[in-house]
Amino acid sequence: MNVAPALLALIQVMAMIAFTPLLVGIMRQVRSLLEGRVGAGVGQPWRDLRKLMRKEPLRAPGISWIQAVGPIVLVVSSLILCALIPLVGTIAFPGLPDDLFVVVGVLLIGTVALALVGLDAGSAFGGMGSSRHMTIAALVEPTVLVSIYALSVPIGSSALSRIVNQRIAEPATMAAPVSLLAMVSLAIAVVAETSRMPVDNPSTHLELTMVHEAMVLESSGRDLAWLELGSWLRLSAMLGLIGALALPWGMALEVAPLPLLVGVLTLGLRLAVLAMALATIEVFLAKLRLFRVPELLAGSFVLALLAVITSYLTVTV
Repeated sequence: MNVAPALLALIQVMAMIAFTPLLVGIMRQVRSLLEGRVGAGVGQPWRDLRKLMRKEPLRAPGISWIQAVGPIVLVVSSLILCALIPLVGTIAFPGLPDDLFVVVGVLLIGTVALALVGLDAGSAFGGMGSSRHMTIAALVEPTVLVSIYALSVPIGSSALSRIVNQRIAEPATMAAPVSLLAMVSLAIAVVAETSRMPVDNPSTHLELTMVHEAMVLESSGRDLAWLELGSWLRLSAMLGLIGALALPWGMALEVAPLPLLVGVLTLGLRLAVLAMALATIEVFLAKLRLFRVPELLAGSFVLALLAVITSYLTVTV
């Protein structure tokens, strides 16, 4: 009975491993072209990972086992996210439910693992980046929960597969005020969670402005490769979640060759469109000051809360 969901989860993980470096390459290439640069090409992230995987990691004296285990935990949690979130199809795996609270819990595991890696080396910049990272996470995780919870109120379930199925069956709900408020709030939260502009600049190396880069500053070789792959998988998984909620058409409703093929192709198309849109928006945004970031995230939480209130009022009426 569990063969079909397990097969779907495996296909989603394999598809995300294949798509994710290309997704990052597309974002970098779009930014390069818009900024008047040639760019390194869409395949450069694959080449970077291959180069880093061949190198032995250099670790500072006195560090603990966290420096070696943390990157693996980040990658594993990101792969579990890719398996749980309905990306290719909407068939839930009974042994590992795609419940909203489970997904956010797995997301938080990767967040903590990344922060511990930044703290373990004992450097000032690593501690600064981890502190900022956890501050942002404390504001982002509730927003993700509340924004998707607003979409779950009409169907009485927090399972992501059921939420997506309901949106496929009733396309009009995607243009409702509840949906628009929740999707805007979720988009802001995902940008902050994945360290993108305007919350963090992924291409900067200025120590006083770094968040993600500060945490991986002391990592190298295979450790750095796992950290980068795990962070990229988190980005693609969260973009895939936005795509599944905003544009769920083409997702497989059964485990069969043709629906799965269509689901994989539409997943790649959704990710490519969202990646190009995000990269385009980032070019025209300036990084916020650190003390302004909580204001942005508080605003996104208010939007999510308004979505929940509106959803309950709509259901009761």
